[in-house]
This record gives sequence, C-alpha cells and structure tokens, in this order.
Amino acid sequence: MTKTVRQAAHFTHPYLLNPTNPVTLNLIGCGGTGSQVLTCLARMHVSLLALGHTGLQVNVVDDDTVTEANKGRQLFADAEIGMNKAVVLVNRINRFFGTNWKAVPSRYGRDTHRDASITLSCVDNVETRYKVAELLKSRTTGENRQVYQPIYWMDFGNRQYTGQVILSTICKVEQPSSKKYSPVSELPMVTDEFKQLLDEAAGDDMPSCSMAEALAKQDLFINSTLAQMGASLLWQLFREGMVFNRGFFLNLKDFRSQPLKIT
Repeated sequence: MTKTVRQAAHFTHPYLLNPTNPVTLNLIGCGGTGSQVLTCLARMHVSLLALGHTGLQVNVVDDDTVTEANKGRQLFADAEIGMNKAVVLVNRINRFFGTNWKAVPSRYGRDTHRDASITLSCVDNVETRYKVAELLKSRTTGENRQVYQPIYWMDFGNRQYTGQVILSTICKVEQPSSKKYSPVSELPMVTDEFKQLLDEAAGDDMPSCSMAEALAKQDLFINSTLAQMGASLLWQLFREGMVFNRGFFLNLKDFRSQPLKIT
C-alpha cells in the first residue's frame, strides 16, 4: 500500500493572527530594498486594519543619509539629500497613512535593538546580518511576552540581478496537529543555513558615488521586485495563517524565481 506523503507547512504563530495590540516589527535598513519594503508594510497595515486586525507598529533603524546616488533606485527626492533615511521615510509614511511609526537614526546594534515580534533586515553587508542573528538568538528566553516576543526574522539580500528572501523562526513555534499537512515548527536562520554563501559575499558592500555607479552594482528593479515578493510571503503569514515556502531565490536577468520549500 502506497504511503501518502503529507506536504510540509509552517503554521503562523497564533499571536500574529489575533493580537491584542499592533504587531511590533523592526525594519533594519531602508535603502534600496528597505525603502520599498516600508511602503509595502504601510499598505499591509492599512489592509490588516480593514480586516479587523490590529495592524503593525514599525520601528525603522538606519544611520545612513540620503545622497545624490540614492535617487531613482531608492525612494528619495532632491530636497531630502543630506537627511537621515529612516527619519525621511517614517515621517512620510506617518503623514500619509496616519500611523505613529518610529525612526531610529542610528547604526543597528545592541544599544539600538528593540525587541519585536518580526524583524526584517534589508542590509547591504554580511556583518550586520550576523549581528542581527546574534541579538535575536540572545532574546530567545522562552517567556510569553506576546507583543515583544521575537518570533520571525525575514532577511532580504541581493546583488546586481539576483537576490533572495529567507524567512526564519527565532523561537520554536508550536504547531497544531494536522491530518493533511506535516507541520514544521522551526525554520533555520539564514546565517546558519547559508553561512558559506554569506561569507563569500562579504566585501560587496562598498557605497556608490553616483547613480550610474549604483546601477552598475544593483539593477534598477531588483530591489523593488524583492520587496514585493518578500512582502507577499509576509502577507501570507497574516492572511492565510500558514506558508509552504520559507523564501525564494530570484534571478531578474532571466526572469526566474525559485521557491525555497519548507521541508
């Protein structure tokens, strides 16, 4: 008799589905990808509210300032050159959507870390990714703090035409019993599973002096494409209560996307 193989799935932590307060979220980095992700989060927040959810409370951490090279590929204007990226974008979102999100105009680290249910990292260097992993792992205390309990980490990374988004669990997420699916409670961190790839990419994070130079390093639409697809994965966690993929690899040059299945 043939044994039926159940499809692996991860069921969303129940607090995200029915929270008593807005779900706390840290966005680390708001440059090429992060600025696009922040707009996606604002749209997600409004949509969640319309569905009777409490929405999102977002903290944006970035110590970088807007330069001439940021125009076009990132969501900044001439009048914002010289200003802090996090402050510019959060003020813009708050005015447009009526939110009360917070900007942290400092380099991410132990002194600027704030616990949140979800952490999104859109950084351009490997060192910061390891720092994020270290701090998140240190917050795995097993306490049921709900609104500030670190649960998920989603990392966005890219080169000129390629990129990836990886969803990880920070703590073990208790799964319901299922006759149809094979629930998976833990999703590995990108810094553990893809450490070799990250180490090989180290050193590719030099800043650009002009927009032309920036476009030679990262194609015009790689960031926005990653942001949209990554935000869609996050939206599935909230809207559908489960996911079958924990990320994806993208090649925009060849218009190919490969999902990273949960196993």
